[in-house]
Amino acid sequence: MSKSEMHVADSHGLIRVHGARVNNLKDVSVEIPKRRLTVFTGVSGSGKSSLVFGTIAAESQRMINETYSAFVQGFMPTQARPDVDVLEGLTTAIIIDQERMGANVRSTVGTATDANAMLRILFSRLGKPHIGSPQAFSFNVASISGAGAVSIERGGQTVKERRSFSITGGMCPRCEGMGSVNDIDLTQLYDDSKSLNEGALTIPGYSMDGWFGRIFSGCGFFDPDKPIRKFTKKELHDLLHKEPTKIKVDGINLTYEGLIPKIQKSMLSKDVDSLQPHIRAFVERAVAFSVCPECQGTRLSEAARSSKIKKISIADACSMQISDLAEWVRGLDEPSVAPLLETLQQTLDSFVGIGLGYLSLDRPAGTLSGGESQRTKMIRHLGSSLTDVTYVFDEPTIGLHPHDIQRMNELLLRLRDKGNTVLVVEHKPETIVIADHVVDLGPGAGTAGGTVCFEGTVKGLRTSGTITGHHFDDRATLKEKVRTPSGALEIRGATANNLRNVDVDIPLGVLVAITGVAGSGKSSLVRGSITAGEGVVLVDQGAIRGSRRSNPATYTGLLEPIRKAFAKTNGVKPALFSANSEGACPTCNGAGVIYTDLAMMAGIATVCEECEGKRFQASVLEYHLGGKDISEVLAMSVTEAEEFFGAGEARTPAAHAILDRLADVGLGYLSLGQPLTTLSGGERQRIKLATHMAEKATVYVLDEPTTGLHLADVERLLGLLDRLVDSGKSVIVIEHHQAVMAHADWIVDLGPGAGHDGGRIVFEGTPADLVAARSTLTGEHLAAYVG
Repeated sequence: MSKSEMHVADSHGLIRVHGARVNNLKDVSVEIPKRRLTVFTGVSGSGKSSLVFGTIAAESQRMINETYSAFVQGFMPTQARPDVDVLEGLTTAIIIDQERMGANVRSTVGTATDANAMLRILFSRLGKPHIGSPQAFSFNVASISGAGAVSIERGGQTVKERRSFSITGGMCPRCEGMGSVNDIDLTQLYDDSKSLNEGALTIPGYSMDGWFGRIFSGCGFFDPDKPIRKFTKKELHDLLHKEPTKIKVDGINLTYEGLIPKIQKSMLSKDVDSLQPHIRAFVERAVAFSVCPECQGTRLSEAARSSKIKKISIADACSMQISDLAEWVRGLDEPSVAPLLETLQQTLDSFVGIGLGYLSLDRPAGTLSGGESQRTKMIRHLGSSLTDVTYVFDEPTIGLHPHDIQRMNELLLRLRDKGNTVLVVEHKPETIVIADHVVDLGPGAGTAGGTVCFEGTVKGLRTSGTITGHHFDDRATLKEKVRTPSGALEIRGATANNLRNVDVDIPLGVLVAITGVAGSGKSSLVRGSITAGEGVVLVDQGAIRGSRRSNPATYTGLLEPIRKAFAKTNGVKPALFSANSEGACPTCNGAGVIYTDLAMMAGIATVCEECEGKRFQASVLEYHLGGKDISEVLAMSVTEAEEFFGAGEARTPAAHAILDRLADVGLGYLSLGQPLTTLSGGERQRIKLATHMAEKATVYVLDEPTTGLHLADVERLLGLLDRLVDSGKSVIVIEHHQAVMAHADWIVDLGPGAGHDGGRIVFEGTPADLVAARSTLTGEHLAAYVG
């Protein structure tokens, strides 16, 4: 068809971006073909996420939100328009990122993917005996009943009628649908030899100086000057268990409540991992969690467990491995619920197809790894009949064994072939290879990146002379000789999750890689058998606890020596150089931006006019160190700061040591003042690793440290691991990257499959032996890789 015959509606085949300046992008302009698979490559920190997520996806989401009424927009998260001149040809964007699924204690894989909702309907229709509506099978609905008189206005008269109601829920009454009960150790709550006024309470935040002191001394239920061990039974009951009671203290109406229900509500109803560190430490010290004795951890009431289909209750169905559950559902032939069975079948088959068949529906959502939660989110979209949508993926191969990457590639191509635009941020050559179009950003990271180095085909990328092109066909080689272990860490009879009574000796003093397909039991083996503590540091990819005020400088403790150096040089106190303390700009309280909440309109963050986003009072910026003020130091990248604090007037050995470690783990491009909330999973893990490297640990356990690393950065990481081992440490890595496997001294391979097809050790030995034997999936892929 010639250009003149083409319908005008078909001429919009490109997403055009002009002049994007989000984060470190330097006026980037690109044209991305629609209905094709485009992969964005480049070193970590080169601006890939800023372009794909921060510009294209963010604007698409914002425009969709603007189609809703102002009332609805009031309930939605609000976004400011990205800093870009022109964005044309956008389509609806569906973002599938690596954010961990909400770690709500009530959320399971089943509830997060709607599979539970379908099962509940199925059991309410087919279960024998019939016990009620789908609610009767939900562990989040409590049973409740009541009766009483209601007044109704009818025809000008008030009529009283008697009404009663009852709701049958499936929640286990003992554990309230949590699956575990907690026993609180009273000795950790208070010291019974002291009185309340002497500070008997040892619960964080419960001091006698504040509101609690006022309530305890004014409630009159007990004498705050009497030691707790001398309390009568009634006084002790009032202190610990009293139900909420209205009291008046100094003319103010307050509510008094016993300590235990108060702790239950404020601390124990939340996910332990989301608590602040000092509260988490208290909960771990004072509370023992055990499986609920009534429901055996299934979270369901006795009635919900008694109703069965073909001898299987809903609790049994949720605890089955999903691949088995799919088979069971396939065997149900009930024309009355045929459409339901078909949809349930598709959902369960998607789990298997995407490589998550080893999970069970009752697995708490908070325990999934970043890669697993990303793939769980994908399940929603696989069966979708939407086309002409833009799917945006953030490193979909994270946590995948080379064997599983093949399947992921097929899924991405399947989405594209339906007529969708698929945008993928990716580092693994196995996935870059399948792209129709590649955009390479760089050349460096942070301020050295943010420009487009190459656009075109994979073939063009290979010969383009960019960093990605140079390293594209890099293949690690097996080591000539491996190190000799200095000892062994003995694991005996490990049975966590799917492990089958595993006995293994993990050699110490060398670099050990633990490998195997996703779901084979690697994390279960390491986390279940090696506990952090005496000389052992576990570094995972979990979120860092920190607000938008935290940044690499505060998190790593780097700000401390810097503040002291500034204070010493200028003869003033260190607190002035903290944006969270005395030096903060009074207008924005040291945040650098002012958040304005516009109710239903987009809330906006405007750069503070007083400090121009520098976060400090003007008077503080007059103090210099080595010719720089504190805000200029925080704007430096790690690499620049390393040079700055290394020599000359600003020489600060304590700061330099921390910066060295940050550069070592490949974070030289991060700026010291960048908010922690903007870091990716791999960056969070590496910043934790840098922080832990200062500790007196002898064993380091890392969970996929190559996540989010460009091929060029993987070499640096291997150098770092080698330095750790050579300094006498033991390094154990859970890893899928073949370059790390080839570089290891010893490999422990789990498998042969995932879930109950895994959980066994299928190989122990050196990488060379694994390649020679080719007896396992890992062996085959490693052999092909070192080729």
